[in-house]
Amino acid sequence: MLLVAIKLPMLFIIGRTAGGLNNRSALQLGLVLAAGGEFAFVVFKIGSTQGLFEAGLYDMLVLTITLSMAITPLLFIALARWIKPKAKVVNVPDEYRDIQTDKPRVVIAGMGRMGQIVARILRAQKIPFIALDTAVESIEFSRSFGNVPVFYGDPLRPEILRAAKVDEAEYFVIATDDPDTNIKTAELIRKLYPHMKIIARARNRQHVHRLMDIGAHAVRETFYSSLEMSRQTLMGLGLTEVQADARISRFKRHDEQVLAAQHEVYDDDAKVLQTAREARADLAQLFEADRLDEEAAKG
Repeated sequence: MLLVAIKLPMLFIIGRTAGGLNNRSALQLGLVLAAGGEFAFVVFKIGSTQGLFEAGLYDMLVLTITLSMAITPLLFIALARWIKPKAKVVNVPDEYRDIQTDKPRVVIAGMGRMGQIVARILRAQKIPFIALDTAVESIEFSRSFGNVPVFYGDPLRPEILRAAKVDEAEYFVIATDDPDTNIKTAELIRKLYPHMKIIARARNRQHVHRLMDIGAHAVRETFYSSLEMSRQTLMGLGLTEVQADARISRFKRHDEQVLAAQHEVYDDDAKVLQTAREARADLAQLFEADRLDEEAAKG
């Protein structure tokens, strides 16, 4: 303890003055370097062997280093609990928290890139909806375009769902950017509102399978944009619009069939890989059949 008590304040001062560190970083520096190191055991052993230390002094030095090394992790734990990062204070205007809605046909969770597009289309079609988000910036941005019914609220809180009158809606659209949040939200909606139709944003195929297990219709966030990019590329490389549309439609149907098949075995990596290999071979045969049909039509 004495070793740590002497080194820690010295290292803290050095960190603050010479290193220009803040208090938290200087304390962390002191704790990292305050304990004795393993090399001290080697030095003390050599000193004892050479007769530089008496047996009692050697034992005391070894004990000092051992205790300093043992106490350092405990001090780190104490520091972590004592100096906690300050939580960011979010100032939410009262009008954002005061959820007001009639009978929404659709509830949207998340007003980021995907949620905003869904909201714009629903609004253009005059379909009543309500949107929830936990980012004040997203709410401010959405409301800047007019009287958009978006409010501050966590969809994982049942009281927020009740205030949004989810029980009167037909669809619950989960458009948040975090896959885990999407899964938890879908699970909660399915539990509280068993008959609710859920459409959820999915990050990848594994995420799709987990959402399908809950009974949600999963929409892969980059799938359709990738198909459109592929269609534009095919036309740029010489295919007609009809040919490109046919290729993309066939790929889309095939991929959706493969995804449905993989859902039955997605927890078995070997079977998933086997399904993927078979799917690639099938797709190649389909495209080759298309090419032969087109050549026959030309002839």
